[in-house]
Amino acid sequence: MPKLGGIRWEPVDSRDVAERLVAPAGLVPDLAGPAVRTLGDLTRDHLLAAGKRRPMLPLRAPGKVGRCYREGANLARPGADRGTRSWEAFLAETFPADAAGRLGIS
Repeated sequence: MPKLGGIRWEPVDSRDVAERLVAPAGLVPDLAGPAVRTLGDLTRDHLLAAGKRRPMLPLRAPGKVGRCYREGANLARPGADRGTRSWEAFLAETFPADAAGRLGIS
């Protein structure tokens, strides 16, 4: 499985997004997840929670798009609102009960 290095995301829960959308507020700050995570970490945690094992092949995202991701152009600006539900909580809810134990969370 490819593991693109240097790429970071701020996964935000769909319920946090939905809550933002239903409240009419005009122009609002950006909304991002509660933490910045690398794509490699997200992939590894997802496989772990699903009880799957895959070899990870480190790759570098090429070109201008890869450089923009590595520089964090896709991340929320300072002052953005943050969602409340963590990636680990999402995985524990999405996968069977033993996923939390595999991830080392309660």
